[in-house]
Amino acid sequence: MTLSTNKIFFAPQLFIPSGVTDISFYFKAFGAVEIKPWRNDDGSVHVAELSINGSIFHLHEERPAKGQLEPNKIKGVTTLIGLFVDDVDNVINKALQAGANLLSPAQDYDYGYRQGNIQDPFGHQWMIQTKI
Repeated sequence: MTLSTNKIFFAPQLFIPSGVTDISFYFKAFGAVEIKPWRNDDGSVHVAELSINGSIFHLHEERPAKGQLEPNKIKGVTTLIGLFVDDVDNVINKALQAGANLLSPAQDYDYGYRQGNIQDPFGHQWMIQTKI
């Protein structure tokens, strides 16, 4: 995948404890694809650029000196990530099997969405949704 520098796009930056072991959650839960890893001298992943259905996001190893920690460490979240998918229930089930926690089950809302919320193992909250 090649990204054009002439277009503006949004790429969330998520902090996780270890780019080596923790990145696999996103592959299992959401079918993420790794676009490019940036490695530390020891071979561990410092930053990984991933894509879910063409939407880009980055995973970073935590940087405590800069105050960049996973939500579990700060005991709170500052962002809810909306992920639009075709089959909300299937994606939520895959995320739960990969280690996510269910925050609210999928349901239909009168404003035209089916959605449910999960929290990944590192404390990031995801709203899995589709238009109905």
